This record gives sequence, C-alpha cells and structure tokens, in this order.
Amino acid sequence: MRVYVPLTLPGLAEAYKTGELGAGPLAAYAVTPALREWYLSDDIEELEYAALNRAALASLRLLAADPGAPRRRVVVAVDVPDGAAAADPDRALDPAALGEVRVAGPVPLDKAAAVHADADDAEADVTAAAEAVAAADGGDDDAQFVVDGAEDHELLWYATQEIPQLLGPGA
Repeated sequence: MRVYVPLTLPGLAEAYKTGELGAGPLAAYAVTPALREWYLSDDIEELEYAALNRAALASLRLLAADPGAPRRRVVVAVDVPDGAAAADPDRALDPAALGEVRVAGPVPLDKAAAVHADADDAEADVTAAAEAVAAADGGDDDAQFVVDGAEDHELLWYATQEIPQLLGPGA
C-alpha cells in the first residue's frame, strides 16, 4: 500500500540520519474508502494525487507548528505492507481526516518510493499559508484563500537518492 507521510525539511533530515521516518504509529495519508467516496473517482492516479495533496496540507500544519523550519512542504511516498496502515473508524466521516491513516511500527526510509517537496519559489506562498492554516481550519474564508495559494504550487518529485541534494550542505 502506498502512503504519503507529511514532513518538514528538518523531519526529512532526521529521517535521512536515522534511516527511518518514525517508530510509529505514524500519521500518513492514503487512498482510503472515505477518500474514494469524497473524490468520486475510480482513477487510482487521481486518488493518489488527492492523498498526496492531503499530506501536503498536513505538512503545512507541521510548518505552522515549527517556525524555524524552512518554508517548504515535504511529503514522502512510501510503500508499506497491506494492513500496516489503517484509518481511524471513529474519524471516517470527519472531512479533516479524509485519507488519514496510522502506520504501525517503524517505517524504514529505504522503503520510500519518492520525496515530494516545494521548489524554492513557493517559499513566500508557503510561509503565508503556514501562518493562515489554523484560521483556515477554523472556517476563515480569507485564510483559506491564502492556504489555497500554497496549494497552487505543485510539489516537485525527487528520487530518494536526491535527498542529500534536497537537504543541502551538511546532509
């Protein structure tokens, strides 16, 4: 099963150093039944793109909680065994939890298929969105417009071998 793990650049650096995305349970996003129903598509590529975007929004929330992190959303696509990720049945109908899963156990970085991250030119919009995401979550339409501005930037695809270049000097 492909899951999308939201991170920040410091979180990716830590994963690169330790060799794992986390010991678990780990929050991630995947194509869940609720996401399928919400997105109304049978196209797996479209559904995976929707899950990736949900993880990018979660990365934005991580940035909001870490003002020292570089303002770039990061999502790691990783393949885990079927059954290793499960949605919370109590949150199945919560729109904020669409596609959200918990991955039990450690997730080795060497199981990652790719890393998705913002380009440098997204930094201003991502910075504004990180400052506005809490208000957007609370229903503020103006703040949601700012968050949508970050979502207009497509995340770039990086092979796992490119993680050191993505992290920069000292990785």
